[in-house]
Amino acid sequence: MAGTAIIGLGNMGQGMARNILKSGIALTGFDLSETARSGLAKAGGKAAASAAEAAQGCDLLLVMVQTPAQAHDVLFGAGGAAAALDPGSTVILCSTVAPSDARALGAALEEAGHMMLDAPVSGGQKGADAGQLTVMASGPDAAFARAEAVLAAVANTVHRLGDAPGMGATYKVVHQLAAGVHIAAAAELLALGAKAGCDPQKLFEIVTTSAGQSWMLEDRGPRMMQADPDCTSSVDIFVKDVGLVLQTGRENGVPLPLTAIAHQMFLAASAMGHGAGDDSLVIRAYEKLTGKPVHES
Repeated sequence: MAGTAIIGLGNMGQGMARNILKSGIALTGFDLSETARSGLAKAGGKAAASAAEAAQGCDLLLVMVQTPAQAHDVLFGAGGAAAALDPGSTVILCSTVAPSDARALGAALEEAGHMMLDAPVSGGQKGADAGQLTVMASGPDAAFARAEAVLAAVANTVHRLGDAPGMGATYKVVHQLAAGVHIAAAAELLALGAKAGCDPQKLFEIVTTSAGQSWMLEDRGPRMMQADPDCTSSVDIFVKDVGLVLQTGRENGVPLPLTAIAHQMFLAASAMGHGAGDDSLVIRAYEKLTGKPVHES
């Protein structure tokens, strides 16, 4: 068996890489960030100087970048990873992309003589660090077989959703509708409560133990009440992901009014300068509208 590589060592990719290494799989990786590459080396992996160098001599490549344009560039553009892979390799695309983009990347890899497992993940940095991600995957049986050990190292649940790229992305994008709308709804209820005179912490306690509870409120709510929360997933990630939901809605002729409004709130927070901050900072857009802070002073 040839080697295994990962490209993209951000908040989630770093945790995934550590768990792959802990499982006993040798791993080479690349990221534009020198800090990220150093993190991989400290965890026992081999840091490469380029995407192509990481892929050289490998027959399994995990791609964990943010956008479909970045994935294409890593594989077929300046990164040159697809050409560097061994013939007949498997690429695990864990990035969240539109279904149409997943199909296009899968077709391009097939033309280059490789297989693609369309395998976006959910669980955030916490899940990546714990090796407890949920994977929504579609692709050929042979790709699943080659990726089995790596998927077992990073995930506690792997859903097999078909034999061709595109369906994994479809399930993930539809999931992101719920994730994005629920984050925006959490911010909206806290903003309304604060403006109406509720104590945000008490309101959070009541809703999270009542029928209005959501996972996103429970997870993001505490950070919405912090002045400067640590970033585990950025506002701009949700600008991108909720945008993919809207793109998928357009491509399927489905109106998505709640999604469109949530997207506007993430865009507003990004325009205010919070794009690189934690996605809980969508609350800042609501605070601007209400004139009442929710976060601690």
